[in-house]
Amino acid sequence: MNLPFLLLLLIGSFLFSCQKETPSAHTPTTTSTSLLMPEPIPDDFIEEIPARALLVTEKAFIRVAKKVTPAVVNISTIHFVRHPDRPRSEKRGGIQDFFEDLFQNAPRRQYKEKNLGSGFIISKEGFILTNHHVISEADQITVRLSDHREFIGEIIAKDEARDLALIKIPNNDDFPVVELGNSQQIEVGNWAIAIGNPFGLDRTVTVGIISATGRNHLGLPDQETFLQTDASINFGNSGGPLLNVAGKVIGINTAIVASGQGIGFAIPIDTVKKKLKSWIEDVLLEQKNRTG
Repeated sequence: MNLPFLLLLLIGSFLFSCQKETPSAHTPTTTSTSLLMPEPIPDDFIEEIPARALLVTEKAFIRVAKKVTPAVVNISTIHFVRHPDRPRSEKRGGIQDFFEDLFQNAPRRQYKEKNLGSGFIISKEGFILTNHHVISEADQITVRLSDHREFIGEIIAKDEARDLALIKIPNNDDFPVVELGNSQQIEVGNWAIAIGNPFGLDRTVTVGIISATGRNHLGLPDQETFLQTDASINFGNSGGPLLNVAGKVIGINTAIVASGQGIGFAIPIDTVKKKLKSWIEDVLLEQKNRTG
């Protein structure tokens, strides 16, 4: 075979192999998409994924704080205590007892026992939920709102066994209110947001998770079960709301383990709802009878 013919044959074979068949519009291609390798994902995109998720979570916390904080109130109470007389069995018959007997009818010095706690407004009528131990034995209740307005609170109803209390301040259409959620749907691992006034630090927001549900036998009031959370709760948080990421109340912060860190308990809001409904209905009916 001569050289020119061989070159011609090679060129023809090359041209034939380079031809591509163009499929018609109705003819499916034979290439399977499952065999196609995806394009590599840039490293900077992978790094952005957790950052974006954290940003969304952060915005959720900010939204809850802005939405609910105005409806959380500071509750301060005063209980007037007079120095008690010493029982006669404790008297020793000395000169001190003589003067005590001489002036036993004189006015006794009065002391003030103060208590701080939290609460949250649940209606434009001025109803506020809190713990019973926050207002227990209170002779005077002062409710301070986030805009620094102050009102004298009136105890409407209380349930010592469940550590619940309902107080009221005068009606006002511009009161911010919170929305009650559903504690039956709460699961361990759900976000938990606590807002209150620990140590008098107004409207402090802390975040954690639901650590456990159905806690009982805690030596607390005769309450069936509690939500446990690691959202920071301290003295003064009592009566404040425990919220989900939608800003709905799922519990009332009520107790801590004094010797522990990150262990707090809240009364599930579903436990409160039935009691709350009857309380408010009784109050509104009484008001209607007075005005009617």
